[in-house]
Amino acid sequence: MDHGAGSYRRFLNGDDSGMVDLIREYKDGLMLYLNSFTENLTLAEDCVQETFIRLAIKKPKFRGNSSFKTWLYTIGRNVAIDCLRKQKNPLPLDEIAELADLHDLEQEYLREERKIAVHKAIRKLKPDYQQVIILAYFEEFSNQEIAGMMRKTRKQTENLLYNARKALKSELEKEGVSDENL
Repeated sequence: MDHGAGSYRRFLNGDDSGMVDLIREYKDGLMLYLNSFTENLTLAEDCVQETFIRLAIKKPKFRGNSSFKTWLYTIGRNVAIDCLRKQKNPLPLDEIAELADLHDLEQEYLREERKIAVHKAIRKLKPDYQQVIILAYFEEFSNQEIAGMMRKTRKQTENLLYNARKALKSELEKEGVSDENL
């Protein structure tokens, strides 16, 4: 059973803790994904909030044709597209990674530096490449689910992911980050 679908069903049946569970479970990943559209973390946060508001107020029907997460991310994607249409001058976000805590050990610092390098490299990719990498590797969606969200065929998605990985590897090499450092 899809945990998100169960929480949403509980919410629809009057249990507000179902919505709290949904927000807790999906907000961070959804924000990362929507940031690949908006290139503005503040706008992505607003889109995440709007996505959950739409669920709470409009209460769209989840038919179960996909996983709940796929359905939710598709709604979020549509919200982000609507927000971008309304925006006159969206401002790109310079960095999406936070600085490492000063009290972290050296290994933690190095691990954070690699994460930052990967995030910076991802930010340099074309938007479609950013989206497919985030959905596949950070959110662990299947190629079929990604195809549905991005409105592409499964084969187009596989090709897009292959090309995105090549482009990311090239960007990482430019930054001096090798495969074994990941």
